[in-house]
Amino acid sequence: MFSKVLVANRGEIAVRVIGALRRLGMWSVAVYSDADRAAPHVRLADEAYRLGAAPSADSYLNIAKILDTARACGAEAIHPGYGFLSENAAFASACESAGIVFVGPPSSAIRSMGMKTEARRIAQEAGVPMTSGTTRALADYQEARRVAAEIGYPVMLKAAAGGGGKGMRRVLDEGSLAAAFRDASSEAEAAFRDSSVYVEKLVVRPRHIEIQVIGDRHGGMIHLGERECSLQRRHQKVIEECPSPFAVRHPGLRERMGDAAVRVARAAGYYNAGTVEFLVDEAANFYFLEMNTRLQVEHPVTELATGLDLVELQIAVAQGERLPLTQHEVHWSGWAMECRVYAEDPERNFFPSPGRITRYDTPDGPGLRLDSGVFAGWEVPLDYDPMLAKLAAYGKDRVQAIERLSEGISRFHISGIQTNLSFFREILADPEFRAGALHTGFIEEFFARRVKHDSLPERQVVAAIAAALGASGGGKPSVNGLARWTVANRSQLYR
Repeated sequence: MFSKVLVANRGEIAVRVIGALRRLGMWSVAVYSDADRAAPHVRLADEAYRLGAAPSADSYLNIAKILDTARACGAEAIHPGYGFLSENAAFASACESAGIVFVGPPSSAIRSMGMKTEARRIAQEAGVPMTSGTTRALADYQEARRVAAEIGYPVMLKAAAGGGGKGMRRVLDEGSLAAAFRDASSEAEAAFRDSSVYVEKLVVRPRHIEIQVIGDRHGGMIHLGERECSLQRRHQKVIEECPSPFAVRHPGLRERMGDAAVRVARAAGYYNAGTVEFLVDEAANFYFLEMNTRLQVEHPVTELATGLDLVELQIAVAQGERLPLTQHEVHWSGWAMECRVYAEDPERNFFPSPGRITRYDTPDGPGLRLDSGVFAGWEVPLDYDPMLAKLAAYGKDRVQAIERLSEGISRFHISGIQTNLSFFREILADPEFRAGALHTGFIEEFFARRVKHDSLPERQVVAAIAAALGASGGGKPSVNGLARWTVANRSQLYR
């Protein structure tokens, strides 16, 4: 059993892991940059050590400094959280060489699944459905042109070495292929120092549904069900739920996707927690997308629906223990939904909004879970991802989960910076969202509907003013009251 574990991360995930270590009776070690000297994860840990200046390259991505710190403080293991070094094969390998346990999969699995073309090849050999396309990087534009013509437009160009939406371009016809190939290659080079891209058939209006897997070092491997992650901005998820409303309407889909995910993980020689992601079309056909070789941001919804603690399971597996349950012992109940609270402005294409948080009032109530890494007075730095917290809600069904999450958001008050909380209030009230009519382009279409209806007919404006007058007892209408009434009744006004 580990006695001391270093958490090589920051923010809410570092707080989350430190909490799990405390419950397990293990000593926690935090690391921090100059920007995070007063951060919650630093104050909560049993020990804390400075890595360097604020830039990630000088702190949370500094492999040598993190390993030196682990050796100096006597940590037997390192939990990488997500982001930063969590999917860095060189870091996992360095931990292995240093005799420090990496709380995650083997470096060989990270390396093979990190190359998207290699991951596609492994999935293909495992007999998992995939879209048409290449399983190796394209040699040049001419090959891209030939392959795209063979599989038929529309197609998607993707960076072979990365993820997170970087180096991705939709190509609807041959006329736009050259520019898309140039831009995708350039973005891939900038993001991953590897300009190689591959091509695959574009699934039109797909759902993004992923399967959580976890395996031990003794050959045990199970899945913990699906998460619906179709609501995305810039190919990054913002709202997730478990179960998927689509899977609920298609009995047997969870089992088929779960079986495919386990086959991929086994073929990659995988253990510890990971996620196999799929695109799903309206006919309930699913296609392998990629594998994330780490704990996911959205893992709380799986924990709420299964009653399992994924971080504790990760640590148990890292210690060499067998999984404490079999596939038949995994059960799901109720419905869980999570939104990622960012310091960003949804009205400016989700542009980051750094600055000082002057007010931070968090919600509490039945079925609510908040994973947070900030506080009032905290200066949101420019150097890192602007996520502040994750608010999740659990209910007996999807309707109750939405209502509880909506209520939680209404009582979540953050001032001093822009956040996406008001955006979530609108999304959760949207009739199409409530009907579960989700796909990866949902947010784009949602904003398009808003733009279309922002010029309200005169009679609707009059109705809004009349309602505000009525709320003020016939006196002068309050501008704030009118604004609140308009937001609350937006879905009705837009019909």
